[in-house]
Amino acid sequence: MRVLAIGAHPDDVEGLCAGTLIKCAARGDHVTIMVATNGNVGSPTLGREEIAAIRRQEAEASASLIGADLIWMDYDDEFLFHDRATRLAFIDAIRKANPDFMIVHGAGDYHPDHRISGEIAVDCRIPVTVPLIETVHPPMTKIPHVFFMDHIGGIGFEPEVYVDVSDVMALKSKMIRCHRSQDEWLRHMYDGDYAEMLTAPSGIRGKAIGVPYAEAFRSLPLYPVMGGAHLLPN
Repeated sequence: MRVLAIGAHPDDVEGLCAGTLIKCAARGDHVTIMVATNGNVGSPTLGREEIAAIRRQEAEASASLIGADLIWMDYDDEFLFHDRATRLAFIDAIRKANPDFMIVHGAGDYHPDHRISGEIAVDCRIPVTVPLIETVHPPMTKIPHVFFMDHIGGIGFEPEVYVDVSDVMALKSKMIRCHRSQDEWLRHMYDGDYAEMLTAPSGIRGKAIGVPYAEAFRSLPLYPVMGGAHLLPN
C-alpha cells in the first residue's frame, strides 16, 4: 500500500500521525511525507533562507528514520493560499506519491496553513485522476481515500478511529526531536518542552481506548468514499 501524509509545516506530521506512519512502514507500506511550507519564519535569530534550509534538513532526517520519501513544497510559512498554481502543484505532488490513502489536516485546526493545506489536498483528490489536468507526473488511476489527522491539542476534533501507537512512541519521539530548530522556536515563543507538547495528545487519545498512546483520525465524509478504517495499521 502507498501512504501520503501531508503536513503544513515540517514537524506537523511527526506530532500528529508519525506513530501511524511508523506502523505503516513496518507492515511494508511505501510512505511519503509531504511538507507544504518551509518554516521560514520560525526562528528568533536566523534569517528566512537559513532557517528554511535547516528545517528541510531536519525534515529529511526525520523521514529517513522510517525510510519515507519527502516531498518539500517550499511555500512560505504562514502564507499558504488556495489558488490555481498551488492546487496544480499539490495535484502534481500527490500524483508523484500515488497514494492509496492520504492523511491531511482537518478544517477545524487552529492554524490557517493547516486548514488550507488540508483543504487543497481534499479538493485535489479527484482532479489527480483527470487526464486533461496536465502536470509533470501522470494522472493516478484511483481516487485516494482521505483521513483527517487530529487537531493540535485535540481541540475540536471528534475521533472516528484510533491507532494504538504505544509500541512505537520511542521512535515517534526520535522523529519529533529531529526538529531541533522548532524546539528552540517553541521554547522562545511558549517556554514549553517541544517533544512533550507534541506527544502529550497521544497520551490523552490513548486513554480513550485503554492504551498508553494512540493517534486519532476521521475519514473524509464526502462522495466518493474510497476506503475506511481498515486501511490503517492495527
